[in-house]
Amino acid sequence: MTIRQPTHTPYDGSSKLFTIGLKPLEFDRWIEVDEFLLPHLAEKQRLYTQIPQKVFVAEDGTRDAQREVLDLLVAHLEAAHPGTHRRDGAEPVGFEGTIDRLPPALREAPLARASLLVQEDLILMRRDDRGWRLAAGSLCFPSSWSLQEKFGKPLQEIHAPVPGFGPGTRPADLINRMFDGLQGQAVERFNWSIQADDSLYHPLSNLERIDRATNRPSRFPDGDIDAHAFIRVERQTLRKLPTSRYILFTIRIHLDPLKVLAGHPDLATLAASFAEQLQTLDQQQLDYKGLTADRDRLVAFLDSMAG
Repeated sequence: MTIRQPTHTPYDGSSKLFTIGLKPLEFDRWIEVDEFLLPHLAEKQRLYTQIPQKVFVAEDGTRDAQREVLDLLVAHLEAAHPGTHRRDGAEPVGFEGTIDRLPPALREAPLARASLLVQEDLILMRRDDRGWRLAAGSLCFPSSWSLQEKFGKPLQEIHAPVPGFGPGTRPADLINRMFDGLQGQAVERFNWSIQADDSLYHPLSNLERIDRATNRPSRFPDGDIDAHAFIRVERQTLRKLPTSRYILFTIRIHLDPLKVLAGHPDLATLAASFAEQLQTLDQQQLDYKGLTADRDRLVAFLDSMAG
């Protein structure tokens, strides 16, 4: 993996874990494109070919909303990223060739086609008497959750395993109200975690999460955090689709080796803040993030980097 400075550093204290943290987003910054565009799209194609049922879901009646997403993305990419996205099909990404890159079962799904234009995962939420439910989604790069298990569920059930965000909690009520109140504007938030490899496809079932929280295994059994630790940053955006009134939830993954911080111009401050964020996590939060066994070693490593 190419070593470079991180694009986003929410672990500097600006986006604390287990908070909602929504901020306004200008539409011209909606989708992010970088040098990993083609490798990320190739990985999506591989997953669609090998495990399509695990990375794409859609309820009946969502086709029009899926098409709305595709149309919005094409218009945005032409305007905001003309250097990488062109209608004439010129390299690197053309709009007309996405059907050919999908397995036959998904070629009629506009959301699947849209997903092969961007590095983001795309989730559609629609409102009914149960609340905002996950009605369709392309999730090739999950951050420790299962699309199949969350499919069709309302927000309060989707967030049930998250400490402090389960049904009946204040954050759960706030999120529902925010979804209801979202109109023409777009918003973004960040989440982050630490993993022991550079895999983009990083699912976790509810049973696996319970087992991990019970046994609390180390992510780095050989103790070599410097060689194996990767920072996984999720940049999430929300916008309400103007016609269907569904909410489109995008998730862009950034993966950086932890050791990349050694070259950061503000290393001491960043590493110290990162360590402080880890120190403030309680037991439930550590278990949820899978960091119980490794938190102290990670903090020590960051402290050493901070000097």
